[in-house]
Amino acid sequence: MQIWVNGGLRDTDAAQVSVLDHGMTVGDGIFETVKAEKGTTFALTRHLARLTRSARGLGLPDPDLDEVRRACAAVLDANPVALGRMRITYTGGLSPLGSERGDTGPTLVVAVGETSRRPDTTAVVTVPWTRNERSAVAGLKTTSYAENVVALARAHQHGATEALFGNTVGALCEGTGSNVFVVVDGQLHTPPLASGCLAGITRELVVEWTGAQETELPLDVLASADEVFLTSTLRDVQAVHRVDGRELTGTPGPVTAKAMRVFDERAASDLDP
Repeated sequence: MQIWVNGGLRDTDAAQVSVLDHGMTVGDGIFETVKAEKGTTFALTRHLARLTRSARGLGLPDPDLDEVRRACAAVLDANPVALGRMRITYTGGLSPLGSERGDTGPTLVVAVGETSRRPDTTAVVTVPWTRNERSAVAGLKTTSYAENVVALARAHQHGATEALFGNTVGALCEGTGSNVFVVVDGQLHTPPLASGCLAGITRELVVEWTGAQETELPLDVLASADEVFLTSTLRDVQAVHRVDGRELTGTPGPVTAKAMRVFDERAASDLDP
């Protein structure tokens, strides 16, 4: 595998970042996951715009988006995959131990790994931990993912592929790496960004393409919603057939099935919407 590290491609064994990189020592970094199919990326412009927003939210310098695009193209050219998970990581760079940043500049790493298409339906669980919608990093795609690792492990222990969080006021928020949509009385809803959820790229496109409403909802809406589905870069639109111990019959339901169809058709017609 060839990985882009700070200006050029490196073989896996030579693709090294200092153990004193701030992304390593304190999680001071951001990232994007981009879907790659047959050498092309999907929605890269939106992903790079979010990368810049996340950088500004952490107080990092704006990434050089021309360099990031070159890195993405070089990595895909060097690593042909039918369906891939491209990871763009941008950190505070070499820094002293502690929370203060150094002055050597940020680190940029771009890599891609082969993946497979997700199943059409999945199971999810809710977890007792909360998202802090008032956090300094709320809504930023940071590399500080330990909370998600713990929650996802619990999901796997219960035969699910995703864990869903409420926020500090008990409202439905998001998954560890996905956004959530629910159908109530025939209407499609998703939590607003004010809930503390990530501004997911797939979420954004689904809202635009389906007319879904951004609505503050209690976490327990999952116990009564007619339909539930997840969105993310690699899930696209994925129906949920079980929430905790509740089975949702007829999955995917009609609203979810339409969202899946619309997303597939629109995404196929425009690779950079």
